[in-house]
Amino acid sequence: MKAIQTADLSAIDNYALVDLPAPQPGEGEVRIKVAACGVGFVDALVALGRYQVKPSLPHVPGAEIGGVVDALGPGVTGFAIGERVLAQARGGFAEYAIASERAVSRIPDRMSMNQAAGFRVNYGTALHGLRDRAALKAGEILVVIGAAGGVGLAAVQVGRLLGANVIGVASTEQKRVAVQEAGAGVTLDRTVEGWRDRLKTVAPQGIDVVFDPVSGPLLQPAFRSLGWGGRYLVVGFAGGDIPALPVNLPLLKGAALIGVDYRQFGAVFEAEAAASELEELLAWVAKGELNVPVGGTFPFGEYREALEYALSGDGTGKTILVVDPSIG
Repeated sequence: MKAIQTADLSAIDNYALVDLPAPQPGEGEVRIKVAACGVGFVDALVALGRYQVKPSLPHVPGAEIGGVVDALGPGVTGFAIGERVLAQARGGFAEYAIASERAVSRIPDRMSMNQAAGFRVNYGTALHGLRDRAALKAGEILVVIGAAGGVGLAAVQVGRLLGANVIGVASTEQKRVAVQEAGAGVTLDRTVEGWRDRLKTVAPQGIDVVFDPVSGPLLQPAFRSLGWGGRYLVVGFAGGDIPALPVNLPLLKGAALIGVDYRQFGAVFEAEAAASELEELLAWVAKGELNVPVGGTFPFGEYREALEYALSGDGTGKTILVVDPSIG
């Protein structure tokens, strides 16, 4: 099979198209013929060895895929050859990838392969963060920072479905349009100077929850804008640096700074809860209540460009590497 691989994580240019034997599914595993692979900011960091969890070498990037079941390992009874699925897999930048049966889900007819490839982590993170961690209630005011990114757009949509009044923060007019189309009632730019005043204009009574995958210079202004009992979700550090927060602020506001780590939630501590939430999200898609936007798409041969684009943060939604467009 064709795959993208490197033995040196120091640069994207070290990745190359190679021929590898097709992987064979083991006990409890499923082999999937890959149609598309999601390429998030974290995927790009992993590909360059900059993430907290380092991959083994040689490394084939990509973990979220959409495709069809191609082969079943011993003991697998829940799937049939040819079924359309999404999965958390090993080595998604390839024509075939292996996933544990537990990490494979059927996808609704109305969901495309490109949508499936960018769904699991972003939407799972949004629902886990907003409902499990922040206990977001209908009618509350939710601010999503970095709202045009893959997980940001997911939080806008999930927040709206949970009944929140959503304010999306994004850097450009084009991104703010995408955020509004995703369901934000109000959008704001992210310029720090005067940001709290602009927020107060649209939310004069304060805000209830902040969903923040950036953790950049807006962290303190946004935390200071929380009302009594507010909750601030730290989802990631796309801004690069890790900012500090004076610890008197949570005390004065009766507010909480809450971490959201979907990887540990789903893979380590609460796998059954994560699986249940994923099925709930897919049911929303099946009923037409959730329409997943697709970010920049790149053909298989433009894998370097896809990684660079995901790392840049310039686009909206989740970047997608289209491995085999003939798989529908």
